[in-house]
Amino acid sequence: LDPSHAMGYRYGVPDLARACTAMGVEGLLIEVHPDPSVAKSDAAQQLNHDTFRDLLGTLRPIASSIGRTII
Repeated sequence: LDPSHAMGYRYGVPDLARACTAMGVEGLLIEVHPDPSVAKSDAAQQLNHDTFRDLLGTLRPIASSIGRTII
């Protein structure tokens, strides 16, 4: 699932990604850019590296709770 495009705005991407993970979605496509404000495409929905790193830290325990591993 692509929570970046599904939401269209970065504020909702982490919550949707966590929900998808809890539902057992097999894969996530999350747009990340070092500086989303200057991205040439889809700037409003991209996470910066720090936000993505934080999100990944919250996804791992969710995945583990349903017997999955984030690689």
